[in-house]
Amino acid sequence: QVQLVESGGGLVQAGGSLRLSCAASGRTFSMYAMGWFRQAPGKEREFVAAISWSGASTYYVDSVKGRFTISRDNAKNTVSLQMNSLKTEDTAVYYCARGRVAEVTRTAFDYWGQGTQVTVSS
Repeated sequence: QVQLVESGGGLVQAGGSLRLSCAASGRTFSMYAMGWFRQAPGKEREFVAAISWSGASTYYVDSVKGRFTISRDNAKNTVSLQMNSLKTEDTAVYYCARGRVAEVTRTAFDYWGQGTQVTVSS
């Protein structure tokens, strides 16, 4: 069983930055892609970013390109999301997810964390 635990959420003013981290249990972390999703109140969960098993490939939803950066440390079993130039529309619960495949994917995820709240005030 894989466990994912997110941290780093909080309240920040528009234009500010936050760094989310996700710690994964298990020995297979480095074999799979990882991703971040978010869900705003009243909206469906939305893909944000993904990274391949090696970190060589990344993919972002258009709305965060140039502002968010996903990275991973396979030695520490962690994946991070650096969020800069935050906007009020970035407010959501952010979830870490493990891919079912090694290469970057937007849809093939099988394990999810509990989420961390990010609130961006105007």
